[in-house]
Amino acid sequence: MNVAQGDLKNEQVKKHEFLKDMYEDDYFPKILVDKGKVILINLCLQIESDKPSCLDELYTLSHAATEKFNDLGAEFDDMGSEIETAARESIGADFEFIAKTYGFDADTEELIAPREW
Repeated sequence: MNVAQGDLKNEQVKKHEFLKDMYEDDYFPKILVDKGKVILINLCLQIESDKPSCLDELYTLSHAATEKFNDLGAEFDDMGSEIETAARESIGADFEFIAKTYGFDADTEELIAPREW
């Protein structure tokens, strides 16, 4: 699915620079960071369309997005990179930003609980 941040309804999310630290670090292939950004935008679109009413519903959505990052990890490995400490922090911070922006006081570790990175 080809998505753009402009498709989002939430103005804060539209303006947010997803994975900013990863884009600024040449260690991370931009094409793969772009794929990670799409995962996060899709999570936002899903939150906007499904309108989760509780943390459990949000965690279901965030866990599915986390598993997509797990799959993306192999592509980073194939390109001589990896989802390591700096990437984990950047990705986790964006999951936390998304939850807060949509009105949830979520535990960041729980948002990304199924992570393999």
